Amino acid sequence: MLHMSGGLVDADKVSQCLQLLQSSSPSYLLLSSLDAARAQLSENPRSFDEPVAMALETKEQLRIIPGVSVLDLSSFFSDFPAMDPLRITLSASDLHLSGYEADDILAEEHQIVSELVGTQAVTFAVNLGTRWKDVQNLVQSAKHLSEKYFSAKEYRFGKHNYVRSPLDKFTVKLTPREAFFTKKRRVRIEDSLGEICGELICPYPPGIPVLIPGEVVTQNSLSYLINVRDQGMTISGAADGELNSIMYGDDNQ
Repeated sequence: MLHMSGGLVDADKVSQCLQLLQSSSPSYLLLSSLDAARAQLSENPRSFDEPVAMALETKEQLRIIPGVSVLDLSSFFSDFPAMDPLRITLSASDLHLSGYEADDILAEEHQIVSELVGTQAVTFAVNLGTRWKDVQNLVQSAKHLSEKYFSAKEYRFGKHNYVRSPLDKFTVKLTPREAFFTKKRRVRIEDSLGEICGELICPYPPGIPVLIPGEVVTQNSLSYLINVRDQGMTISGAADGELNSIMYGDDNQ
């Protein structure tokens, strides 16, 4: 939903962009829900005061738990203007837990369902239906994680060592078109170093491709993919969703 107000944005330019991007068959259920939300806020402009206060108080309680860190504006190197106050993003890396491990424990042992999980963090959403006892359950569950894992002497990362997404250095042997049409073979992912990737491999989050068709598999990209695969990250684009193998192309054809 775009709100046009004042002269900061050229309305005709926005309309032209929409003609290129918008669907010719929008979801009217989604549109009606947006309008209903707008109407609710119009009738009660302060309806989100309690959820926002609830989220802020919860973040303060979580910050003092040993081994648990909370994402805030100070976490960014750039001048980030603002963050959604209704999102609570936790990192349990000081507890030697990946985001996936922490998420599994919270879901299975404490029945807390996250909104989004990544290799290093878990995000929770506070909304109009959230109750104080719900956020207190999150705080108590985080305390249990701290008590169980923060003082553990054994270094539990094992194969969960975090690596940055290898997007800085890459080599392309084929264009995406050439790689798409070339004959492909399947190879075990552990044996794919130096091969030409024949498919788009995109871990989520963050939803940015690590390998595209025609790109050479490097040690950095291979290590990263095996790392996130073993942590249970969702992989899209690959024919083998579990990423035990990848499709590669032959540049000699």
